[in-house]
Amino acid sequence: MTRSPPSKRTDYAFFTSIGTRWLDMDLYGHVNNVIYYSYFDTVIATFLMREAELDPWRDGVVGIAVENGCRFHASLAFPDIVHGGLRVAHLGTSSVRYEIGIFRNDENFASADGHFVHVFVAKEDQKPTPIPPPIRQALARLSVHG
Repeated sequence: MTRSPPSKRTDYAFFTSIGTRWLDMDLYGHVNNVIYYSYFDTVIATFLMREAELDPWRDGVVGIAVENGCRFHASLAFPDIVHGGLRVAHLGTSSVRYEIGIFRNDENFASADGHFVHVFVAKEDQKPTPIPPPIRQALARLSVHG
């Protein structure tokens, strides 16, 4: 099996920074693998709340995670600064597939990259619902397909 190379910073349209924490470390001296999923979730939530005007406490819809995955390329450790890049690989009626790159400090190649799928659901019944127009417009700006 041929493994594709790590993604690059230029592959992403939106970035946010996250400081690693001492408690993120495992006994091997690097950030534990499960923490990367927390970074993914933080990058996506930051984008949705800052750029797409999602208010998860007041809006009638929320994005529910239905799938995710991660490829690891290089270790992170405390006190690194994580720069999380985000793009949209697929934008459906009620779902979106994000692709995320996790970059250590000022490095150009991702320490990890992965994907995360949200299905937007109505809060009251948890049934899939169309992505609201302001959120859809913001997500479309990150689309790798233009």
